[in-house]
Amino acid sequence: MTDLAENLTVPPLARLDDAGRAALFTEARTANTFAPTPVTDAELTAIWDLAKWPPTAANTQPLRVLYVRTQEGRDRLVPLMAEGNRAKTATAPAVAVLAQDTRFHEHIPTVFPHAPGYRQVFEENEELHSQSLRFGSALQAGYFLLAVRANGLAAGPMGGFDKAGVDAEFFPDGRWRSVLVVNIGHPGESPWFDRLPRLDHSEVLSWA
Repeated sequence: MTDLAENLTVPPLARLDDAGRAALFTEARTANTFAPTPVTDAELTAIWDLAKWPPTAANTQPLRVLYVRTQEGRDRLVPLMAEGNRAKTATAPAVAVLAQDTRFHEHIPTVFPHAPGYRQVFEENEELHSQSLRFGSALQAGYFLLAVRANGLAAGPMGGFDKAGVDAEFFPDGRWRSVLVVNIGHPGESPWFDRLPRLDHSEVLSWA
């Protein structure tokens, strides 16, 4: 066993440079205004091509994305946003409605092929199903925001909208359920509010 371990070589993990960490974390901001620069289908597809890779429990991947780009789609969505979010959503070049797929477990034979029986486990265990749906989609929503930033775009995530109304308007069969709306584009004029404080190490870290 020792000889085998000595012969294994694992390349070191890459570390983002300062510019990469700034783009994703330290300098990234929630955009409140957007420039009229279009966001292409290829750019929107590239966001998911990054967001799909990070982990979810049993690789279940319950998040789904509806991109709203047409004026007709925007006219349906904007009235369902909270009043303070309507102007931002109306002017963003693209808008993503992030949703949970309540039948995510149907894909388990594809995404977890070594244990296809997990599909039936999720079908029969409502608590496990609900927990995985809620937690997995929340994880993927966070990954999605980072993927937007990684592709050189600004994200404006919003929870202020009529979820029941959005579901009825865009997902009437009930399979998908909206969880977050994200405006996407390039920052416009005065796009940032003042940055709010973050908690210090002493408030959040403990050691065992």
